[in-house]
Amino acid sequence: MTGDREPARPRIRHNDYSPLTPPDLGAWTPTLTVSVVIPARSQRLLDLALAALAAQTYPAHLTEVIVVDDGAEPPLRLPEIAPENTRIVPSAPDGWGIAHAINTGAAQAEGEILQRLDSDMVVCAEHLEALLRWHHLTDYVVTIGGKHFIEDFGEVTPERVRDAVARDALGELFDLSKAIPSSTEETIRRLDGLKAAKNPYHNCTGPTLSLRRSLFQRVGGLDAAVLRGSDTEFAYRLAMAGVVFVPDLAARAVHLGLPAQRVNRERTVRSVEPYLAHRIPLRRDLRKERGRSWLVPYVEVVYEVGGHTEPEVRAAVNAALDGSLPDVTVTLVAPWSKLPTGRHAVLDDPDFELRLLRAGFADDARVRLADEPADTPWPVPYRYVGPVDVPLGRDTLERMIKVMTADRPLGVLVAELPDGRTARLERTDAVNRARLLAAPGEDLDAVIDATHGVRRAPMAEFWPPKPAPAAQAKTQPKPPAAAAQAKAPAKPAAQAADRPKDGAAREAAPRRRSLLTRLRGTLRDRLP
Repeated sequence: MTGDREPARPRIRHNDYSPLTPPDLGAWTPTLTVSVVIPARSQRLLDLALAALAAQTYPAHLTEVIVVDDGAEPPLRLPEIAPENTRIVPSAPDGWGIAHAINTGAAQAEGEILQRLDSDMVVCAEHLEALLRWHHLTDYVVTIGGKHFIEDFGEVTPERVRDAVARDALGELFDLSKAIPSSTEETIRRLDGLKAAKNPYHNCTGPTLSLRRSLFQRVGGLDAAVLRGSDTEFAYRLAMAGVVFVPDLAARAVHLGLPAQRVNRERTVRSVEPYLAHRIPLRRDLRKERGRSWLVPYVEVVYEVGGHTEPEVRAAVNAALDGSLPDVTVTLVAPWSKLPTGRHAVLDDPDFELRLLRAGFADDARVRLADEPADTPWPVPYRYVGPVDVPLGRDTLERMIKVMTADRPLGVLVAELPDGRTARLERTDAVNRARLLAAPGEDLDAVIDATHGVRRAPMAEFWPPKPAPAAQAKTQPKPPAAAAQAKAPAKPAAQAADRPKDGAAREAAPRRRSLLTRLRGTLRDRLP
């Protein structure tokens, strides 16, 4: 294994990373450089964390440690016992918090791999080696270490930590019989190391994880506006980028102190929910309030609208936005930027329909006008693409998503229309993984089928049946009064014009409707 050659990219299905076989610990030669980024505010905890890192089996010449001082008072200092290539940097002045501190450290990192580590973690000697061996196999994995929580860690010194870690004797420092196992580890074991997980990002928690620095940059780092739960939100964006999550419980660690949920569960949960509700659409349990707007939509609906009339497109947009899913956005694709500017004909404009659409939707926050759709809607989890003259049914999207998520999430669901055309719903993580793995010119659907699955189904599974035409509707017997009226001689034209013409439904129509029609007609006649 060398860090110079292009990494292999096996086609991993869902999160089943079985095609990857890591080397045994201590039986291989690492080549990738790593930057360990530690956001910190406590000098005492930092001293213990650095002492453990000083005893790692991963080569010191491949390792740098960047401690980011997130506003400690007094400022943090570099202790005597620390890895040889360790430095302390202040958190960037334009923010604060763990996520902001990690972004600060990542911006100064030089390693090919970023290892995020909390300052209250005492890691075993093979911790870095265990996590980083996976990155030598491929470049689209995120590795997750294990941890146990210790409430009372007494007067442990950095010297004792370094020596105990080097001898694999953490039990001499801490009473591991009283250690509280992480609920994440329990889930990892239950789901076969997350190989069977539907949404493995849920279990990618922040205290210890590693990934390619290029991947960190590609997804934009952590969201510093998220004060609690930034690790989960970051993991969600990674998932939508198509990565595979690999937990390695050989990367053991002791977390000094109890998790926040054990100290104050109610406030801990509440402090996270508003951030995740806006940023993780898959958390449907957090989006039960209809009428709300959300930062990241659940579905993007894409329509090619060139050559279609404004009423036709408007009907399709209204159907998409007024469906059973409230967090939907619509992208209308047409050559908007090529519409001539300046003085132009209005009524005789060859781009009349497009101009009406732009006037009607340019200021709608849920509608976007684009010359071309983006390659993917990342971080939006789903994209629907279909003909604009086939409006969505009220619950069409919900039905399609239900089919896609019934077992392991499908990558693409294709609805076959009666006229031979198709509509499709795509899962963003599947598309992005296919874009990563596909050879030049290779059909993306073939790759998606290998990694997530593609299914075709008739349109009737997802759209409500069309109402029967009036001429084919079963004739109902007329009541006697109606029958008599039907046989009566016709009224003079002047009287007939004062009432609706056919059937009880028209007779019940409000009289004011004709007045509105006349008013609208008058207004249209006056428009330039």
